[in-house]
Amino acid sequence: MAGFSRAGAESRLLEHKYVNGRRATGRGAFERSDAVEFRIGVPESTVGAEMLIVSDDTGERFRLPMSESGGEYSVSVPMETLCAGASSGLFYYKYRVYTGFGAFDLMRREHDFSECYGNADSKRGDFQLLVYERRKCPPEWLYGGVMYQIFPDRFFSAGSCPAKDGAVLCRDRETFPSYFRDRLENEKNNVFYGGDLAGIAEKLDYLASLGVTCLYLNPIFESPSNHRYDTADYLHVDRMLGGDEALLSLVRAASERGISVLLDGVFNHTGSDSIYFNAKGTYASVGAAQSKESPYYPWYTFEHYPDRYDAWWGVKTLPRVNSDEPSYREFLFGENGVVRRYMKFGIAGWRIDVADELSDDFLTQLSNVVTEEKPDAAILGEVWEDATDKISYGVRKKYLRGGELDSVMNYPVRRAVIEYLTVGDYMSLRRTLTTVYGHYPPEAANALMNILGTHDTERILTALGDERAGELPYSALSEHRMTKEQREHAGTLLRLAVCVQMTLPGVPCILYGDEAGLEGYIDPFCRAPFPWGDEDMEITALYRAFGKLRREESIFRCGGFVLSYVDSEILCFERHGEREMLAVTVNRSRETYEFHAPLAVSELMTGTCAQTIEIAPESFAVVKLPKDTDYGVFVKIERDGKKT
Repeated sequence: MAGFSRAGAESRLLEHKYVNGRRATGRGAFERSDAVEFRIGVPESTVGAEMLIVSDDTGERFRLPMSESGGEYSVSVPMETLCAGASSGLFYYKYRVYTGFGAFDLMRREHDFSECYGNADSKRGDFQLLVYERRKCPPEWLYGGVMYQIFPDRFFSAGSCPAKDGAVLCRDRETFPSYFRDRLENEKNNVFYGGDLAGIAEKLDYLASLGVTCLYLNPIFESPSNHRYDTADYLHVDRMLGGDEALLSLVRAASERGISVLLDGVFNHTGSDSIYFNAKGTYASVGAAQSKESPYYPWYTFEHYPDRYDAWWGVKTLPRVNSDEPSYREFLFGENGVVRRYMKFGIAGWRIDVADELSDDFLTQLSNVVTEEKPDAAILGEVWEDATDKISYGVRKKYLRGGELDSVMNYPVRRAVIEYLTVGDYMSLRRTLTTVYGHYPPEAANALMNILGTHDTERILTALGDERAGELPYSALSEHRMTKEQREHAGTLLRLAVCVQMTLPGVPCILYGDEAGLEGYIDPFCRAPFPWGDEDMEITALYRAFGKLRREESIFRCGGFVLSYVDSEILCFERHGEREMLAVTVNRSRETYEFHAPLAVSELMTGTCAQTIEIAPESFAVVKLPKDTDYGVFVKIERDGKKT
């Protein structure tokens, strides 16, 4: 019979961990002050075992003998000893088991991240261990909430902000963004739809109805473009958005509804048309492109002055800043600097753009300044890979070891969920979930920005429904839409994706309009205006229901995570509290499955209470039951013309 039993899944685990006497199986990140007991199940012929550890930072190797008790081998390892005076560390380890038939290694199989015995001669088959320093005042206000990302120009207009020079206003909100290039093949990005901060403030009650507790705003500082990642003046909110006063008003109004505000920190580059670079001579200041005597000249790196310079990914409108330049650091982090200025506006923290292009020292200083102003502020980084072992420009990043980022955007899980729902790639999903939630510190996992789409990706509805999106030229994407059949299929899969997003550890981040059924291809086509008055209310209701569930269930704040089972048809995972747990089952198949428990349990989305709960094809169940209760999920089989 297709499906699984929880007891059987638990028995297949070969490695278990305990910290301070409490079970921590599946975790791969521990505080420096922890002592972790590692236990392994071994073959009957085992005569000895040892744990082999290597430091990724220093190359130091540890060989720790293990003791036998009750058919298991174990060793207790103080994390402080491994770090050898450092505040944190990244390590890889495996177990060597000696039997009458030879020596074998207990390791992880890379293709699916399951555990097995074999022989590994590199860290590719090893377990990972991260030792970190816990922040004294983590952003616990973020845990268990719902985040909402807004591209300010495209959300809602209060209609009172003047257009800037060079702006092309589009008042028809049914017109999707187009892809315009100038004669030098630069993307123009000068079409505006008039969204502003006062418009966001007008919609706060709507956002609260979705369960939103935190707004993440794409850049709002003065800029010539609609995306505003080409900052012209960090010290002023863009006048088309309403200026500084509009931000102050929005922060106050949001706070009254229990909603915090995060700003986008774009500190790796500025705009070429800015006070600081001033390539077009737009500003009265003397910019770096105008004179080597400019106070901003040391901020930039020129290959040939003034026309060849280091730019982000070669985009000439985005000259890269030398973020280690002392005068730039003072501009950002000084007593009257940019970061402190906006923290004093009452914002709750920052999302850091292209964090992997900023040095560890820069991120540490940023964190220190932000938390001086607000001890529990959130600092979240744009990182597209596993943030615990990311190498950027030849340097292993220390994002989550303490003192830099609280967490990151969860791009790996986004990609894995889409591949699972569209083509059934369960091995990639298993590997990704095991990696992210095994490698990340619990505090970072609780603050993960769990995304299904962003301003940099295709809309989740499009990603689920149109497999040809990547084959079409940019010139076609503005006009191209999914067929009715594609959209209906995408809507079905979206229900499953939202269930996963809303129940995994972390903070689900809704891209504005996803809850309204917006579709759209890669940037800039994913940045269409919010379809006020034309929302898909069925999708909106789904998001509202999950927002309500997250408000009601405290387990979403910091409940533990266990991946119970995944194959090409069903995904099952658990969220653990002190006395209760939630079992989430996603059924992507065309078969009906049944959730079986030894007692009556509650399915929270429908209100059903029974021992057996039916999970329809392409549907899901969120079941609440006593912690550590055994259960099974099995396909409903036809017998004698009847399903049983």
